[in-house]
Amino acid sequence: MIHFVSFVSVEEERRVRANDREYNEKFQYASNCIVTSKYNIITFLPVNLFEQFQEVANTYFLFLLILQLIPQISSLSWFTTIVPLALVLSITAVKDATDDYCISNAVPVKSVQRSEYNLSFHICFQADLLLLSSSEPHGLCYIETAELDGETNMKVRQSISVTAELGDPNNLASFNGEVVCEPPNNKLDRFCGTLYWRDKKYTLTNQNMLLRGCVLRNTEACYGLVIFAGWNFLSFDLNCMCLIYGIFGFLVCMGVILAVGNAVWEREVGSLFQSYLPWNPPVDNFLFNAFLSFWSYVIILNTVVPISLYVSVEVIRLGHSYFINWDQHMFCSQCNTAAEARTTTLNEELGQVEYIFSDKTGTLTQNIMSFNKCSINGQTYGKCTHCKEVSKHLLDFTPFNPLADPDFCFCDDSLLESVKVGDAHTHEFFRLLSLCHTVMSEELSEGELVYKAQSPDEGALVTAARNFGFVFRSRTPGTITTTEMGRPVTYTLLAILDFNNIRKRMSVIVRNPEGRIRLYCKGADTVLLERLHPCNQELMNITSDHLNEYAADGLRTLALAYKDLSEEEWEIWSESHSCADKATDYREDRLAAAYEQIEQDMMLLGATAIEDKLQEGVPETIAVLSLANIKIWVLTGDKQETAVNIGYSCKMLTDDMTEVFIISGHTVQRQEGDQEERRGGGGGKEQQSSTPPHSSNLMENISGEFALIINGHSLAHALEADMELEFVLTACACKAVICCRVTPLQKALVVELIKKHKRAVTLAIGDGANDISMIKSAHIGVGISGQEGIQAVLASDYSFSQFRFLQRLLLVHGRWSYLRMCRFLCYFFYKNFAFTMVHFWFGFFCGFSAQTVYDQYFITLYNIVYTSLPVLAMGIFDQDVPDQRSLEYPKLYEPGQLNLLFNKKEFFICIAQGIYTSVVLFFVPYAVLSEATQSNGVPLADYQTFAVTTATALVIVVSVQICLDTGFWTVINHVFVWGSLGFYFTIMVALHSQTLFRIFPSQFHFVGSAQSTLLQPVVWLTIALATAICIVPVLAFRFLKLDLKPQLSDTVRKQGRLGARGGSRRSGYAFAHQEGFGELITSGKNMRLSSLALATFASRKSATDLL
Repeated sequence: MIHFVSFVSVEEERRVRANDREYNEKFQYASNCIVTSKYNIITFLPVNLFEQFQEVANTYFLFLLILQLIPQISSLSWFTTIVPLALVLSITAVKDATDDYCISNAVPVKSVQRSEYNLSFHICFQADLLLLSSSEPHGLCYIETAELDGETNMKVRQSISVTAELGDPNNLASFNGEVVCEPPNNKLDRFCGTLYWRDKKYTLTNQNMLLRGCVLRNTEACYGLVIFAGWNFLSFDLNCMCLIYGIFGFLVCMGVILAVGNAVWEREVGSLFQSYLPWNPPVDNFLFNAFLSFWSYVIILNTVVPISLYVSVEVIRLGHSYFINWDQHMFCSQCNTAAEARTTTLNEELGQVEYIFSDKTGTLTQNIMSFNKCSINGQTYGKCTHCKEVSKHLLDFTPFNPLADPDFCFCDDSLLESVKVGDAHTHEFFRLLSLCHTVMSEELSEGELVYKAQSPDEGALVTAARNFGFVFRSRTPGTITTTEMGRPVTYTLLAILDFNNIRKRMSVIVRNPEGRIRLYCKGADTVLLERLHPCNQELMNITSDHLNEYAADGLRTLALAYKDLSEEEWEIWSESHSCADKATDYREDRLAAAYEQIEQDMMLLGATAIEDKLQEGVPETIAVLSLANIKIWVLTGDKQETAVNIGYSCKMLTDDMTEVFIISGHTVQRQEGDQEERRGGGGGKEQQSSTPPHSSNLMENISGEFALIINGHSLAHALEADMELEFVLTACACKAVICCRVTPLQKALVVELIKKHKRAVTLAIGDGANDISMIKSAHIGVGISGQEGIQAVLASDYSFSQFRFLQRLLLVHGRWSYLRMCRFLCYFFYKNFAFTMVHFWFGFFCGFSAQTVYDQYFITLYNIVYTSLPVLAMGIFDQDVPDQRSLEYPKLYEPGQLNLLFNKKEFFICIAQGIYTSVVLFFVPYAVLSEATQSNGVPLADYQTFAVTTATALVIVVSVQICLDTGFWTVINHVFVWGSLGFYFTIMVALHSQTLFRIFPSQFHFVGSAQSTLLQPVVWLTIALATAICIVPVLAFRFLKLDLKPQLSDTVRKQGRLGARGGSRRSGYAFAHQEGFGELITSGKNMRLSSLALATFASRKSATDLL
């Protein structure tokens, strides 16, 4: 979230007093006026035009328009520039107005005073508020935070108890509490402040805050005190084509050449005509005349920098985006989700991707968890992980437990027998799973339980406990009710030690009906095992082996432990915990220290293993993308063994690889030692090592396929300045790279590192909030709309529901978009140079007088009518091979990665072709018509005949050229090409008609010129000759190239299909949880006993930053 910020230079703390504007104004806080639209009816035109003229192209054409208003400079009418400029500005203005209207209607516009804020159902908060009270019991408030973190499920906020009853307006009017809190910041998950009221102070936390952008849900009204408000800015990045500046330089050079020619001509020849053709009054010498001539030619030749290019590019990109949105092959019927292009500016880059950075959980896997295996007191259970006929071995829990979930699957009956015979360790194991969580339960009918878990991991574990006889039934702020082996039991919930990404564990402290106090803890084995009592050493070794086995099967693991507490221990710790909870400064650190104090010397119970299956089509997708020379890196928070096993499962890693290097050093010294060991050579199939030699030449000479696996500790050192280049060289020499145990920040740093050292397009794909930094760091961000909500989707450029759709996004839409845009740009520059350079050659035959070859109407309509639609159709619809062939032959993707279709070489080739065409179009008609006569003997060597002949030849030549360039014809292509030719002849005849001459006699002088010119056979012979001279060399070159050096796309079009090709291997800490629920549950006022409140947690699938 971008907080509203104050314009105070340095603000160390924020002070706000309710109902005291005079006091608050002393601090000069930002105004609370809320404006959700950029424009209004009065300001739209000036503000929008000001913004549009910030762009260089628009400013340039405005400058040309001003020059055209100077009679001594311009030989063209002003409308030749203002018509296309007005068209571009109008289209952009309509788009901006539409966007602004949609935004302004999305949020109600209100004036917010820094006092009480009354909000009703489904209102979006426009400032950061302290919740004072609400219409719900105990000051509860239900909100949705999709705009902040992408999660669409509801969350609960609660006012402090002393203000919860202030719902009456009269009470609110008399409220004069003062809040002292931290200054505005960008932390969404924490808030530290104190409320001073009636000579007492009360601690404020994030649970009391309603942040800007939240939406009120299922709550009639709430009242809050505005804490932070101010301006919220949006910035836009504009990508300009660097080639435009090169063309502009070329334009200036041509202007200079022609101006010099004008100076020479005026001095040597023009001076002879001064007696009857004097210079216009401001001009008194040939140098000044040459200066004016320079600007005249800048105006005439300005079409080499066509303003219509910008609009055409945006239209084509918009069309490509719609094709992605409409692609039924990327529609997931299971979740009713279509692919979505959330930007229109990156479609071509989809065809140039070289590196893909992918999350694992929820991106490569389904993020649908199932309880698969477990280890209890040194005994492992769950034997049918890879059984082909698992359904025959599934247990039926119904006779044993009528409350069992019928969808739960488990196939090891020995675990069920252990429960039935009353094994104490097994019972304690499942008791922990039924108590240590933040799941909410809803009983739709007798025995029909629905669990609302905030993560799929928790839901799977609680469901497993339910089926094995330890059923979580309900909870209140101070109790947890379960059914244990058919007997109802109610535990007193004393404390929840909440989960966060640093602790990587959560605990609950409960008192059983017999009065015994016990702490239950579950978390990552890396943090939990080191907090065990020393007497657990033997059991810990056995359990660690089981954890490694589970990880080798690609399962996500957790370790479970407990600790008995005496009444005295509980009282002492409870007091220290209470002090930490009420602290006004460093509250989180104090709580963490209190948690650390109690979570020591625990007794190990065992471990769980949850399966997160691969998504459909992941191995095939990775295999195809690898054949397209795309390197895939997996960046995950899972353990090394789990990540490696998933790597084999999805065929990133194969048994055919030369070596798989594993870097797992925890120190720089260890890294360097591993590196020396690696340089010495040797090693097995998988060996512990560091980076191979850093020489780039050596890397290029390495033969074979390699893979690199590196953990978070090693990666931290590899990302340091003195080692980053060596890491990049090593990793990029490998076919596959897997980074394990990495943080969200490290994910982003890895992407930035590749962008820094490799001139390659990067793509990042993920599904959770922990992937956002990675997605935003890459050139292209792709979000998976999966089990973890839509956090990643909101931050992405493209989104869909399955990883397998990525190959179609890149190999079909990306490749086509790149191909179409390259062909569009090549043809666009070609046709404009062919059009414009005719004026340049004509300058040498008209005394460099800035006289134009074509009439001003042709100049105006050439780019916006005669040639605009055919090139748009090609840019939107063109294909070289069908979509299925693009997927069958991934190597077709490589030209985009190497940027072979539009680079400096291709640019100069199309420019050279355009210049060649202009030479032919000028000199062939000039040579033929200078000696030609009509059938009656009248010479054809007049200006209008030459202009009509040249213009007609130009339109025909560029139309034939686009027919040659178009590889895929549709009805629209035919209509646009032949329709544009028809438009040209229709408009040309109309412009030279008697009717227009009678209406505008001063504008249309040459009545009947077009008709008389086109009736001459020699004119059509000249046009045919010019067309042949322009097109035949192009055809010959293309046939020779097709025969001598065909591209793969040429071969694919001619031949049948070829073929394609196609692994196995290796504790994945798995606890997708979020901090904050423990405190909410134990607050004592968080329960709203209805299905509505339980629905608050229905879709909560958010993942930890680690996964």
